[in-house]
Amino acid sequence: MLDLDVFRQLAEELIPFNKWIGVKVDHLARGHVTLSIPWRDELIGDPVRQAIHGGVISMLADTAGGLCVWTAIENPALGRVSTVDLRVDYLRPGRRETLVGDATTVRVGAKLGWADIRLYHPSDASELVATARGVYALKNPKQPRDA
Repeated sequence: MLDLDVFRQLAEELIPFNKWIGVKVDHLARGHVTLSIPWRDELIGDPVRQAIHGGVISMLADTAGGLCVWTAIENPALGRVSTVDLRVDYLRPGRRETLVGDATTVRVGAKLGWADIRLYHPSDASELVATARGVYALKNPKQPRDA
């Protein structure tokens, strides 16, 4: 059974870095996750343009993608997900406002899961800040290591 409240708590409270950054779960369903990070000055990566740091953008993409894939596996309570590969295409600078990461599971196999992620500001979801594709290793403690 998929307990979405556990995933919400994991994303917002139990991972110290997410909590410090301020990750919020806006939408959570099997195979689809929308997370956001409210604006604060500590997120600036370019002081001249006042743009969000690229690492914050990639962190939100990775977190949304991994959580999205985790919700899509057969028995998420027993599984673990870890990043194998993350490709981020930065399309425009992130502005001084909330950043949203919307992730959709593309496929879940026996050992890997794939997610597509779109990052944008809520004021204009059609104006993408970045897109990403994440690949995640799936580990289930009940399965043999090479299964």
